[in-house]
Amino acid sequence: MDLFSSPETLTLVCGVDEVGRGPLCGPVVTAAVILDPENPIDGLNDSKKLSEKKRDLLFDEIKAKALSWSIGRAEVEEIDELNILHATMLAMQRAVAGLSVKPELALIDGNRCPELPCRAEAVIKGDGRVPEIGAASILAKVTRDREMAELEKMYPGYGMGGHKGYPTKVHMDALKKLGATPIHRRSFKPVREALEASEAVQISN
Repeated sequence: MDLFSSPETLTLVCGVDEVGRGPLCGPVVTAAVILDPENPIDGLNDSKKLSEKKRDLLFDEIKAKALSWSIGRAEVEEIDELNILHATMLAMQRAVAGLSVKPELALIDGNRCPELPCRAEAVIKGDGRVPEIGAASILAKVTRDREMAELEKMYPGYGMGGHKGYPTKVHMDALKKLGATPIHRRSFKPVREALEASEAVQISN
């Protein structure tokens, strides 16, 4: 798209991406990034395609070199109340609102845009196509991954630092054995079923 290669007409473009729509626990985390064309960053890409070491290095470089960056989030309670789609849109709005520099255009990874005070366009697979979105995906993923590692210390036995809350076999087995924690999304079917099974066992006992 010529939109992405016209910095002379749109100098303040922010990329927006999310991490954490699919997990059974923890927040959904978003980031918004406005890159500095005078201070380029090599290696930006979809965060899932980068090694953890590379993501960590780029995480620090993005924060140091970007014109502006911001992290947004929606907590488990908001996810359960609003549903994951609307909670994600809210977290994206918070990320854009937190930018110290106001963008003229927001490029959103995916096929939906939140309501924003600036023009917004959705870009399918944007985290691998648009540097600003790639940068946002890195900030969001590293932020959430580190938080899940800390939450594992609070809620041992689930392996959250490894699977980051996604419904892996390890996570599902732990959920059935240990039940749900306060950071599990009760509106998600596997969590709801685990709670119902736990309640059934308590009643039978």
